[in-house]
Amino acid sequence: MDLRFQRRLAAEVLECGINRVWFDPDALDEIATAATKDDIRELIERGLIKRKPVKGVCRVRINKRKAQKRKGRRRGHGRRKGKATARMPRKRAWIIRIRALRRRLKFLKEKGVLDSRTYRMLYRKAKGGEFRSVSHLNAYLKSIGVLR
Repeated sequence: MDLRFQRRLAAEVLECGINRVWFDPDALDEIATAATKDDIRELIERGLIKRKPVKGVCRVRINKRKAQKRKGRRRGHGRRKGKATARMPRKRAWIIRIRALRRRLKFLKEKGVLDSRTYRMLYRKAKGGEFRSVSHLNAYLKSIGVLR
């Protein structure tokens, strides 16, 4: 039994796609006799033709994976593509590092641990890339006897 015509009419009346039109399997003969939109509207009122609900996409798995990534999981060597500098550019890493070093130097100068000459010397060393991190700077300060 070819119900493509009735399906198209029902889709127009229900204002949805033809794939979302549901026909009552027990009333297919009756639906086949429908020839006008009025006939289709009558069948819709009787509940023999209905609009199927829109199917959604389940995001449970994606959300779970996102939550794990927020916790730092799923970021191992096997997951990475590209160089380390592609994931964190050298310039961005440098900006983060130099700001941290300069913040530490400023703090020590304001606290009175560094005099302005030592501060200037260390500031220039930091700019020259001598210190890898704040902890490296602190280790250097301990080695020259500025910090305990």
